[in-house]
Amino acid sequence: MNDQADLIAERIAAIQARIEAAAIRARRVPAEITLIAVTKTHPASRIAHVLSAGVLDLGENRVQEAEEKQGCFAAATPPRWHLIGHLQRNKARRALGLFDLIHTVDDLRLAETLNRLIAEDTHSGQRRLPILLQVNVSGEATKEGFALIGGVQSANWPAFVATVRQIVALPFIHVQGLMTIAPYSDDLEGVVRPCFRSLREVRDRLAAEVPDGDWRHLSMGMSGDFEIAIEEGATLVRVGTAILGER
Repeated sequence: MNDQADLIAERIAAIQARIEAAAIRARRVPAEITLIAVTKTHPASRIAHVLSAGVLDLGENRVQEAEEKQGCFAAATPPRWHLIGHLQRNKARRALGLFDLIHTVDDLRLAETLNRLIAEDTHSGQRRLPILLQVNVSGEATKEGFALIGGVQSANWPAFVATVRQIVALPFIHVQGLMTIAPYSDDLEGVVRPCFRSLREVRDRLAAEVPDGDWRHLSMGMSGDFEIAIEEGATLVRVGTAILGER
């Protein structure tokens, strides 16, 4: 291994140890938590070191960039690709063949578009597409997602639940949980933790009110806050800088 590969492997081992410790603090099973290496803007040569270190879940923000990179790993053990950036409806068709899980479905029209495209694709086997619903519980204007400030206490809650029911009922869409992005803040306890806790409360309420859904996943937590996210119930953590360094 070269120096860069060694460094990435060391970082991943350290992060995995922190994931395990956070899970144990929360009385959870570490195996319940999947580490997603956020590889956006990083070249395929560096991503190969991530795969060699045993992390097979990769997160990309843009459809075109993921498309370009995936051809580089066709002969290797195929990674699992996660779309963690905003998906425009005009990119939906291309996204279908690229990603194992789309984290960022944030309105009914996008879900309906994905459902229709699968129904029209005679080569898809009419599979059910795994997705997460992105929810904005913080109220930050720069964040995408269903607007649900205050989580289950939001005035938007009844309309949100009605929309979720419509998405869950789509025959070729498999809702597997929720995703959020916490505010960028140094106040982890006062700002970040309440955001993650709010998403968990939303998931728990949806599990009761929309029992036909599959609410297994909470995608939340990044390099600076993934341990708190795990303590609050995250099953998927998206870590980029702590693995691959600054872009």
